[in-house]
Amino acid sequence: MRDDMEASNSAPPSGSSSHQLQLLLFVDNRSSSQEQLLEVRQMLETLSYPYPFKLEVINVTEQPHLTEHFKLIATPALIRLYPTPQQILAGTNLAAQIENWWPRWQQILEEESQSLLQDPALSLAEDASSIHSSAELLRLADEIFRLKQDKLDLEAQLRFKDRILAMLAHDLRNPLTAALLAIDTVAISFSPDEKRKACLSPQVTQQMLQQARTQLREIDRMVTDILQTSRSSNQSLVTQPHKLQLQPLCREVVQQLREQISTKDQQLETDLPSDLPFIYADRERIRQVFVNLLDNAIKYTPRGGTIRISMLHRTSQKVQVSICDTGPGIPEEKKDQIFEASFRLKRDEAADGYGIGLSVCQRIIQSHYGQIWVTSGTGGGSCFHFTLPVYPYSF
Repeated sequence: MRDDMEASNSAPPSGSSSHQLQLLLFVDNRSSSQEQLLEVRQMLETLSYPYPFKLEVINVTEQPHLTEHFKLIATPALIRLYPTPQQILAGTNLAAQIENWWPRWQQILEEESQSLLQDPALSLAEDASSIHSSAELLRLADEIFRLKQDKLDLEAQLRFKDRILAMLAHDLRNPLTAALLAIDTVAISFSPDEKRKACLSPQVTQQMLQQARTQLREIDRMVTDILQTSRSSNQSLVTQPHKLQLQPLCREVVQQLREQISTKDQQLETDLPSDLPFIYADRERIRQVFVNLLDNAIKYTPRGGTIRISMLHRTSQKVQVSICDTGPGIPEEKKDQIFEASFRLKRDEAADGYGIGLSVCQRIIQSHYGQIWVTSGTGGGSCFHFTLPVYPYSF
C-alpha cells in the first residue's frame, strides 16, 4: 500500500521551494496501526503551516524489503527522511512525538534552506522516488543472489551428470558384457545349427541364466541409484511400507551377491536371530540398501577377508542392522561426508563406482524415520549400521 499525503496550504519559505519535510510512515493491518495513521495525519495537518511536508505510507506486509532496508524492528514507525540525517520515531504515541519534535524539525529545515541559499551546489534532498529506487535495488540484489545460487546449482548438476555418464560408460560395461556372454552361451546351446550347438547340462544352463539375472540386477541397481540421486535432495523419497521380515530379504540379497563373494575368497558370517520382530518398511527400498552396503563391503574387503552381517532388536521400536568388513576403514574426519552425493575418498577415486550409493542409502533410511551411520576400528575395517521401525509403526 502506498498512500501519499502532501500539504500545500501555503508556500514554503523563500529558497526552500524544492525542499520540504519528507516523512515515511510504516504501518501494518492491525486496527491500532490504522488508528495511529489517522492521528499522525491529523497532527501533521495541524502543524504543517508554514512548512509543507510530504508523507508516504507503506504497509509492511506488502513491502517487507523496505522494513529490512530501514532496519525497523516494530511498527508503526515514522522515519524523517529529509532533512538528513534520518530520524526514526516508534511507539504507540507517534502523534505526540511528532508534536514534540516539530519545532526542532522546523529549525533544521530552516537551517538547511539557508545553507542551500549560500551554496546552491549542495545536493538536493532524497525524494520519494529514490526510496523506491533503493527498494528496487534491494529486490534486484536479492534476485541476482538467487540467480547466482541457481547457476552454481546447475553447474554442479552438469558436472555430476558428466561424471555419471563417464563412469557409467565404464561401470555398466562389465555387468552388461557378463550378462550378454551368459545369454549368448545359453542361446548357442539351443541353436538349430548343429555345428554351433553346444551341449550344456541343465545345471550349467541354470548357472548361466542366474549369472545373467544377477548382472542385469546390478545394472538395474546402478540406474536406480542414479535416478534417485539426480532428484533434488529436498524432494521426499516416496516409500510404500508394509509388514516385512528382514532375515529372508537379507538372505536373498546375500545369495544374489554370493558369486562376487566367492570370486574374492571372502568369508561371510551372519547373525540373524530368528526371533526378530517384523519391521515396517518398503521391501524394494530396503533391498537396495542391503545391496549397496554389501556391494561396498565386498569391494573394499581384501581377498580372503571377512564380511559380517548382524541384526538385533535394539529397542522396542527399532531393529538395527550392521554390515561390517575388514577393509581399510573410513577416516574419522570423513565419516559424515561419505553420505554426501558423489563424495568419494581420495584413495577410491581411481576405483570403480560413482560414489552415490551411500547417499541413496541415507535417503532411504531417513524416509523410514531411521538412522544410518558408520564406525571404524583402530586396526581398519568399517561397520555400517542402520535402524528401521518395528511393526506396527505409524509414520
